[in-house]
Amino acid sequence: MKLTAAQIDRLYEFTRQHYVEWYDLQTELVDHLANAIEAQWQENPKLDFEAALKNEFKKFGVFGFMDVVEKRQFALNKRYNNLIWMHFKTFFKIPQVFGVILSTLLFAQTLRFIYFDGIFSALLLIGMTFSSVYAIKSTYQINRKKKENKKRWLFEEILNSYGSMSAFMSLPFYVLNTFFRFRETVLEKPIVLYILSLGIVMYYLAVYIVIKIIPAKAKEYLNETYPEYSLVNE
Repeated sequence: MKLTAAQIDRLYEFTRQHYVEWYDLQTELVDHLANAIEAQWQENPKLDFEAALKNEFKKFGVFGFMDVVEKRQFALNKRYNNLIWMHFKTFFKIPQVFGVILSTLLFAQTLRFIYFDGIFSALLLIGMTFSSVYAIKSTYQINRKKKENKKRWLFEEILNSYGSMSAFMSLPFYVLNTFFRFRETVLEKPIVLYILSLGIVMYYLAVYIVIKIIPAKAKEYLNETYPEYSLVNE
């Protein structure tokens, strides 16, 4: 005995009612619930559809589908971090590594001859402002999809919203800038200047990857994660 199209639609509705907002997770759960209900019907063909659904949902425990959602979020966040690392490593291969070295040396020499605290704070402020604008744009896109009732994909929202975290990547530098007198330290130990410069260059590389490189390849990564993504979004 197989589920009807109306019953499948009911399962999608059921997952939405229990706070599963993303189409990919809804589909996984619907597939699981459908198989479980059909297995129950093999043992008891007279069992009511809603009763079978209730029986299966009880197996998820008091938190319902939340555990499934959290595990999926963890897995997709891990995939996203791996993408960042994959792109980050390319900047330390020939010939890109020469650009990183040159940028670090130029940045270090610039800081050596310009009032340190002022330029340091200004550059990081620019980075935070740019990241914040990106975060606002991503939030707007997500909210627009909600209002238009379009299918939402968890990994797509991670790809679009992860850039907002780059706004907080500069906080450690601000803490250091607040509690330490960098200019005197740099004059006494130039190695500190080069380490600091490399750190800032790496910071901007990470921001560039998060807000430029990965979003440009978003559809490619989404199609790898969800083979049906292009079909659903045509």
